Amino acid sequence: MRAERRSVRDALRSDLPAAHVGLGVTVVALIVVASFSGPRWTLIITGAFAGWFILAATVIRIGSSRGWDAVRRAYIATFGWGNWI
Repeated sequence: MRAERRSVRDALRSDLPAAHVGLGVTVVALIVVASFSGPRWTLIITGAFAGWFILAATVIRIGSSRGWDAVRRAYIATFGWGNWI
């Protein structure tokens, strides 16, 4: 059971390069959305990502991390899904 959980944790783990990929894909997707639907939906989606980042940074800061470590961990929590592209 322990080995199975560890393999799942390793598969779901994200790091900073994966977060950069996620941010890049998000920016490209926002450019596409802006070109087809205008600024309204672009601002809504950007606000959702900003809200998620602020929520993650707040929770991480309350937990244990301080300063740039909290920002880095919130960045990975927000855009770390780029690992699966």
